[in-house]
Amino acid sequence: MVAGLLLAGGAGRRMGTPKALVRLHGEPLAVRAVKALQAGGCGPVTVVLGARADDVTDVLRAAGLGTAGSDVGGVVAEDWDEGMGASLRRGLGSLTHLPGTGAALVHLVDLPGVGPEAIRRVADGAGHSSLRRAAYDGVPGHPVLLGRDHWSGVAGSSTGDAGARSYLAGHPALELVECGDVAVPDDVDTPAQLRRLAGA
Repeated sequence: MVAGLLLAGGAGRRMGTPKALVRLHGEPLAVRAVKALQAGGCGPVTVVLGARADDVTDVLRAAGLGTAGSDVGGVVAEDWDEGMGASLRRGLGSLTHLPGTGAALVHLVDLPGVGPEAIRRVADGAGHSSLRRAAYDGVPGHPVLLGRDHWSGVAGSSTGDAGARSYLAGHPALELVECGDVAVPDDVDTPAQLRRLAGA
């Protein structure tokens, strides 16, 4: 089983609001990303919250996610303002008690151009020893697949905004999975980027 892990705790300072709450075509990015993980075959899905956690929880529940029986849960990274590494550590820690979970598919909330097709491709056939990363024309990106055997190593090396970068760099087990034909890896950091994406 591949669990979905959505990192959605940032304050979105350049956006002016947490990106999890930003709407694209009327849908909050947090909702859009959870649906992509589910449609890509990941479950359960855990959303790592931080800035305005209650508001993000509310928009998920309004969409029928994060309620009883929805297979979507949330955990708060109290130290979310330290960077992505804190959210990744908190998220992986929350998955260790889930029986039958052999891997975690880590997705970022500000990548609305990465949908179920890329998620499914990276997660396909994953096991405890799997270590994969989506690539776009050969350039490493997201999502990232972390087999359970790698969780402690990733958590131990995740600091600041680097996330799993140092663990993945040069790791002999890492597989790059080309996704440039099914997804667009551009993140949405500013209102101008959001407007361009909405127009496209």
